[in-house]
Amino acid sequence: MNKAVNDGVWSGSWVAQRLGLELMGDDRLTDLLGLALRRNPKRAHLLVSNVLGKHVPQSPSVVYGHGLALGRRVRALLGDDAAHRAVVLGYAETATGLGHSVADGLALAPCLHSTRRPVAGLTPAGGFEESHSHATSHLLLPEDPALLAGSGPLVLVDDEFSTGNTVLNTIRDLHARHPREHYVVVALVDMRSAADAGRLEAFAGEIGARIDLVTTASGTVQLPEGVLEKGQALVAEYDPEPGARPAPAGPRTPDGRVTRVDLRWPTGLPDGGRHGFTPEHRTRLEAALPAMAARLADALPAGARRVLVLGSEELMYAPLRLAHELERLLPGVGIRFSTTTRSPVLAVDDPGYAIRTRLVFPAHDDPADGPGDRYAYNVAGAGFDAVVAVVDSAADTPALHAPDGLLARLAEHIPHVLLTVLPSYVPGAATAPERPAMLPEPLRGPAFSSYPPDEVGWLLQDLSDVTLEAPTEEREEAIQRGGAHYAESLPVEYQPSEDYQRLFHSALDDSAARIATAVGVVTETVLAERSPRPVLVSLARAGTPVGILMRRWAQHRHGLDLPHYAVSIVRGRGIDANALRWLAAHHDPSDVVFVDGWTGKGAITRELAAALQEFEKAEGVTGFDPEIAVLADPGSCVRTYGTREDFLIPSACLNSTVSGLISRTVLRADLVGPHDYHGAKFYRELAGADVSAAFLDAVSARFAEAGDTVDAQVKELLAADRTPTWEGWAAVERISEEYGIHDVNLVKPGVGETTRVLLRRVPWKILARAGAGADLDHVRLLAEQRGVPVEEVAELFYTCVGLIHPRFTRGATGADGKAVAV
Repeated sequence: MNKAVNDGVWSGSWVAQRLGLELMGDDRLTDLLGLALRRNPKRAHLLVSNVLGKHVPQSPSVVYGHGLALGRRVRALLGDDAAHRAVVLGYAETATGLGHSVADGLALAPCLHSTRRPVAGLTPAGGFEESHSHATSHLLLPEDPALLAGSGPLVLVDDEFSTGNTVLNTIRDLHARHPREHYVVVALVDMRSAADAGRLEAFAGEIGARIDLVTTASGTVQLPEGVLEKGQALVAEYDPEPGARPAPAGPRTPDGRVTRVDLRWPTGLPDGGRHGFTPEHRTRLEAALPAMAARLADALPAGARRVLVLGSEELMYAPLRLAHELERLLPGVGIRFSTTTRSPVLAVDDPGYAIRTRLVFPAHDDPADGPGDRYAYNVAGAGFDAVVAVVDSAADTPALHAPDGLLARLAEHIPHVLLTVLPSYVPGAATAPERPAMLPEPLRGPAFSSYPPDEVGWLLQDLSDVTLEAPTEEREEAIQRGGAHYAESLPVEYQPSEDYQRLFHSALDDSAARIATAVGVVTETVLAERSPRPVLVSLARAGTPVGILMRRWAQHRHGLDLPHYAVSIVRGRGIDANALRWLAAHHDPSDVVFVDGWTGKGAITRELAAALQEFEKAEGVTGFDPEIAVLADPGSCVRTYGTREDFLIPSACLNSTVSGLISRTVLRADLVGPHDYHGAKFYRELAGADVSAAFLDAVSARFAEAGDTVDAQVKELLAADRTPTWEGWAAVERISEEYGIHDVNLVKPGVGETTRVLLRRVPWKILARAGAGADLDHVRLLAEQRGVPVEEVAELFYTCVGLIHPRFTRGATGADGKAVAV
């Protein structure tokens, strides 16, 4: 809407009629302003601007245009010479964007806005009180103290000029420090009484300075006797529980519905005027805006017709400029702009009232005055298809992502929520944020992996553009000699022959029903014993197809839409602690169920338990359960499994082409910093050989026929003693000694692990249980291709075991130490 009018009704009529208020003055006032009530002991009514971009979503061209027009009038008033020497000062929180827009209209002057966020190590250049505001203390924190020390005109910008007290307090403080001859007060509306207008004139004479006033419209509010008490009574009647927030939507509300967009904000460019913003800064921003808006446009859902760009408290100008550029870029889309606020206002769903709806959420920028509620008005029920929440990195905290946080509240009312985080500018350290940036949202397909976006979110960073592959022999030599860790590089992706591909599809046809049953058994066990609404967290990458299948079973059998993520765990280095931090910030850790494909000797099971214990001590976060749920547990290492048979799971036959085209995970110090997720690559170029979807669909197609068998097996399992015996580990220790290896890490038991040895490592020999049938067809084929002997063993705990050469030298892969062709 372009006026403060809803359905032909002025949006101040509800308050005016009940309190007996009257708006007198310019005809434009009712276009510019509506009225609302607030719980404030100093002033019950609130003038709600329709063109400020704070409480009322408005076209960004309208919001920005009003500021520009005022700034151009100021430049005409001052002349270019004085405009060059001027400084523009906007008031937090409502006029930070307006002040900056006025500075843009003035074009020649730097700008600054007051702030309620102190910055350690930065001495305020001034401060003042705002008498009628909900939060009063203002700080002035310019990076360059000389900004407020000059003698040129000072342009003070606020959304409304009501009593004049705020301006008087500011000028009094700054004039005592650095006297000036000329002050210009700018506001959208001048609503002073005649007495207040006289006070400003008298004050100008008292300090011996000129004070000009530039406004869009002027008038007064006629207040009857007892209006404060009447207003407070109305607020109490319509808002009897002001401190009550809606119940949290639950930890899963925003998951899969919040898309983080990296704008690539220019390095060192301030995110606003908190510490000063110069004409040079403006030039850099203007150059970067088109590309940043294009990235936002690309991230919007297809077909979006009405989009809100939502700023955050004092962060108004940058979101406004982004919204304005987006409006230019997408002329057929209704772009609107507004901002969250700390000001508590009564919401009344009436066309004659300016605040129709209210979202309440906790502060998420660790405010200096302590925790409290924050608000977003007229967002719910406004018909938005998508919302772009814009915050700075200081406000990108767990509270933002909490079940009752802003993102969750937005997701309750708007189908698509996007988040973009601007780096908080820190004086003297322009390239460093005030705190480590909040960890990114999970990567999802099709941008990362060939899986659909709702199947899995990858808590990884994309290293697709980094060359990480090394020849298998070089990797093996470096690993065994201690010169490298296996997670620091990737093997060259195995390209299966036609024979091997036929074997995969044959194995899938033969085992799909058995896998479907195991998927059902492990999922039903998790739902019965762990959580009725678990958060599935698969260990990338072997666990990921299993996690997707478990999620599909829960949908098929129970109509559940379970969150599912993939995280990295590295033997000897533990699980990705940053992924755990993200999970703990978004979910109850006690609901998290870690998922893997199978157990070998149980090394990862032990690794996870140790890593979670260390994380709990370091972070103080409790509740993560180290018990892994697996499809197959041939080593008897876990309690939660689909089967303990050691059989071929076709997803073990291949690498990325059965795992969403994602590589094994990478952990290398020069690529993964202390605040980064572990990395992985997306092999887009292998799309022609991708069978990820074929594997999932073949197994899912057998769910219906597996139902009765699953029910019977689950009933039996839940009543059984499933305590891990670790028989597999004991068998591995025996094999390690018997074959003179003396290192359990070089013994890879089970069909899945043996397959991995043949695909990724340098095999020495394969042990196969005598009489093993089709489950080992692919193992025999791979062994033949790599020149690796297969030794049949009569009494073997596992169906097969892969052994890595214990005394490796470059090129040695076979039993005799000679190189063989791959």
